[in-house]
Amino acid sequence: MAYTDLRDWIAELDRAGELKRISAEVDPVLEITEITDRISKARQGGGPPSGGQALLFEKVKGHPGATVLINQFGSERRMQMALGVGSLDEIAERIHEFLNVKSPEGLLDKMKMLPMLADLGKIFPKTVPTGPCKEVIKKGDASLLDLPVLQCWPKDAGRFITLPLVITRDPKSGKRNVGCYRMQVYDAKTAGMHWQRQKVGAEHYREAMRRAAAASEGTSAAAVDVMARSGGGAIAAEGNRPAGKLEVAVAIGTDPALTFSAIVPAPPDVEEFMVAGFLRQKPVELVKCETVDLEVPAHAEIVLEGYVSLDELRTEGPFGDHTGFYSLADEYPVFHLTCITHRNDPIYSTTIVGKPPMEDAWMGKAVERIFLPLMRVTLPEIVDVNLPVEGIFHNLMLVSIRKSYPGHARKVMNGIWALGQAMFTKCIVVVDEDVNVQDLGEVTLKALNHIDPERDIQFTLGPVDSLDHASRLPDFGSKMGVDATRKWPTEGFNRPWPDEILMDEKTKSLVSKRWKEYGLE
Repeated sequence: MAYTDLRDWIAELDRAGELKRISAEVDPVLEITEITDRISKARQGGGPPSGGQALLFEKVKGHPGATVLINQFGSERRMQMALGVGSLDEIAERIHEFLNVKSPEGLLDKMKMLPMLADLGKIFPKTVPTGPCKEVIKKGDASLLDLPVLQCWPKDAGRFITLPLVITRDPKSGKRNVGCYRMQVYDAKTAGMHWQRQKVGAEHYREAMRRAAAASEGTSAAAVDVMARSGGGAIAAEGNRPAGKLEVAVAIGTDPALTFSAIVPAPPDVEEFMVAGFLRQKPVELVKCETVDLEVPAHAEIVLEGYVSLDELRTEGPFGDHTGFYSLADEYPVFHLTCITHRNDPIYSTTIVGKPPMEDAWMGKAVERIFLPLMRVTLPEIVDVNLPVEGIFHNLMLVSIRKSYPGHARKVMNGIWALGQAMFTKCIVVVDEDVNVQDLGEVTLKALNHIDPERDIQFTLGPVDSLDHASRLPDFGSKMGVDATRKWPTEGFNRPWPDEILMDEKTKSLVSKRWKEYGLE
């Protein structure tokens, strides 16, 4: 099912019993977070956390008439509903089919491809003259303080927009990008733009700086590259940053497939608007902005227009992050607001992160399923992967493979570290294809039985997630790979490998048939 906008999605959540409306007045400072955290971690019948319901707060302190939606993706069922599938593996299978299209050899093959070609037509976004996001337009009187932005945790540096779709355009290629980068609200007109240096938005920013530097006598392109590597603080202090700006638009409150697309690690040449079209099987409608040369989702609840200055950094953070710890304060670019457009009575969509499991856990598991067929393009020997929620997704990856030659597990580790956002994976554990990586108990049993630590653990250095507070340097540290596959004589293991204890099928069948006789029901 494709949802036209956030309101269509909310109505479906309501019909499905997945939405709780809260009419009591709540404070966006800390109180909404505490309520949502308790709901997302609630257990039913002694089982694991279920994720609770999506929450719609209808009376927000200090913001008369405002409505806040949170926890919309906070369960497996809602994640499936958001993407219109009965199982997340359905999307992986669709991706697999697209990736395995072969050239048609005859009329019958061409006829079989027609439905797929029709589906392709649904992927590309289309620009329309106007849309609901233009119902109200504010320029001189636009203020970020009008939004019911949350302060999530006690030691946060302030209020943060946590579910924005940040839209930029590559100054070099003209390609658009949609990323989800938190924004700390400083005042009515400015906010921090937390795009980590490995993100596409940050690369657009650096490309704008390179171009500004090339047009300026004061800063060389080489100096800009040094700044990009160092984080920019020292060069900013010297006053050598080139003047200029990068235009930015921010959409808040879109249909669920589009919101989710902003966090999907798409291939470099694929726009997130196309990813959303693929997921929802319906083109994303875009409209031109009022004050910047960008296109935004026509059905968004709220759109912020503005720019990021190339010659300005400001302290952003601390912020209570998905690691369960506060990410530390650092210097980031500053977003300057030029216009706000929104729907009548806009709904502010947001999320919170913290100690798992929370809403982002279910979003991360969806990414895991969708990313699997893309991983197999480069590493076809991969059978399955699991990014445990407790591993914060970038700290631990469990991988099963069809092992074919000595050192195969190590080849897979290095291949994963070369795959886009997977480069941040701190620990990779590789097991044989008969191990169910979704069963943590089985992985623990097999992996710890199969390894000789000195022989089977390897370390390497490389880029790490900016939120990794344990790395030796910001954005740079070590990673660990564990080869927990069975060892072969060609890998130097000349002892017999023992058989796993398994009951024979005849006895299992006998006991199953006689089970009631034993009186053990």
